[in-house]
Amino acid sequence: MATLSSLVVMSLQGCVEPHAASVNPMSLRANQSSTVGVLCDYAQEEFNSTPSVKATSKARWSCEGSRRKLTANGIPDHPTGVFPNPGNPETMSEQRIQVSMPLFPEATPSITRKGGPRVMTGYVLNGIKIDPGTAGTCNDAGTHCPMGPSFGRWNIEAMGQSSFNFGTDPSNAHVQPSGTYHYHGIPEEFVAKLNKGVAMTLIGWAGDGFPIYARYGYSVASDAHSALKVMQGSYRLKATPDANRPPTSLYAMGTFEQDREYVAGLGDLDECNGRIGVTPEFPQGIYHYYATDSYPYLQRCMKGKL
Repeated sequence: MATLSSLVVMSLQGCVEPHAASVNPMSLRANQSSTVGVLCDYAQEEFNSTPSVKATSKARWSCEGSRRKLTANGIPDHPTGVFPNPGNPETMSEQRIQVSMPLFPEATPSITRKGGPRVMTGYVLNGIKIDPGTAGTCNDAGTHCPMGPSFGRWNIEAMGQSSFNFGTDPSNAHVQPSGTYHYHGIPEEFVAKLNKGVAMTLIGWAGDGFPIYARYGYSVASDAHSALKVMQGSYRLKATPDANRPPTSLYAMGTFEQDREYVAGLGDLDECNGRIGVTPEFPQGIYHYYATDSYPYLQRCMKGKL
């Protein structure tokens, strides 16, 4: 597979923001990419009439210096499910979101595992946070499984299991106790709103600055003329449950995060649900993540420097 150093990214198509840093491709370090000029002026503001929302969604992106910045209020710009609901008894509320990530993301040999309400894994263009994990856990016996704060060591999955109901909506999202609406999987209603059909669709940016695409990628990572395909993660259920796991007679395999293992080459993507390849916005190639129908649904680690 190609490395970032051999795929020097020259993503300068489109209009560069007035305050965005210009870049000489030769000045980029090995494994460093430029995302200058790509969706630097994305902004939206519209009223969401969904009964559980009835508020104005606001999100504005900008590129200044070496950072890509987002200011948003955490209100989705698409239809949502009903909140509160029996599986998710929380009420959505406006948030004050002011975050930034590198405009020149740099791949590293190691991965960073981050997630949870206080950590930025990434944001969709509409200003909604991605957060694939949950605060729900079980003890070893499986007799006590609070939805939060964490109690046991077995982390309950929001998706791909039927033992617990997290009240997620058609966009694979629900609401945290803080009132924060967030995605656990592909933001289906937002993708539908973009209306690109079967296409590589840039939907957001990870905390390390690399782009996130939804569902489709090129069948040959380095060839933009190759057919599009549904990207598959590279995880599978373990053949044998881990020691001291709650009994499978209570909770089938797949209920807990620990039930799966990464197998390099099993699917299209690496352990962080990403790969190096060309995209419509980055024809020279860049490391990028995917929101997928298969586990882990969204990246649960990052390959870039934070």
